Amino acid sequence: MCADTPTIDTTTLQRIGGQLGSNPAGIFQDGNGRRYYVKTLESAAHARNELIAAELYQLAGAPTLTYVRTIAADQVATEWVELTKKCIAHLNDSECKQARYWFGVHAWTANWDAAGYNGDNQGVAGGKVLTLDVGGALAFRAQGDPKGKAFGTRVDELELLRRDTDNPHAVKLFAEMSADDIKQAINVVLRIPDEKIRQVILDSGGTLALADKMIARKANMAGR
Repeated sequence: MCADTPTIDTTTLQRIGGQLGSNPAGIFQDGNGRRYYVKTLESAAHARNELIAAELYQLAGAPTLTYVRTIAADQVATEWVELTKKCIAHLNDSECKQARYWFGVHAWTANWDAAGYNGDNQGVAGGKVLTLDVGGALAFRAQGDPKGKAFGTRVDELELLRRDTDNPHAVKLFAEMSADDIKQAINVVLRIPDEKIRQVILDSGGTLALADKMIARKANMAGR
């Protein structure tokens, strides 16, 4: 999250649109015309999980929407942007290459929803491909169920995001990556210092156990 973005209180904003994804949400506007997309999640833990994931994406340099702090602990908000493309099916070859560059970050953070249930979690704004929602990363699935032991220290997502037939849009996007493409994507994560990972997670309200797990997942990727 950018340091200069406001902390918003949705009770003081005007709701001007409804939800676009699987969680209760809406488009809100403040008195200056700034718009935000705000999701209300099952708990503060779910919201914190997504915000930590967003910070890790930012740490890796992976483009996402701009997250904004909210007064309500169970809400997650992003600055509203007009997308020129809203689905993987609409990406051209160059845009698909952009999206694949961040494959290692999706795998590292266990973002099973990197492509989206309908291929709608990758979009384009200002010529840049963005991950539009990181709610499926780390400890929870996109619709809120805990991943449990499936979110461990081994990064099976390096295979699952390219092979799992239950995740067809991820397979469509990532299956044809070459060995060199995958190595490059892994190196994006390996360049992140362990101490930065730990600092970001702890500063975002995460636990030392999560920090240790993410560092171990990075080490597991190095061994691939």
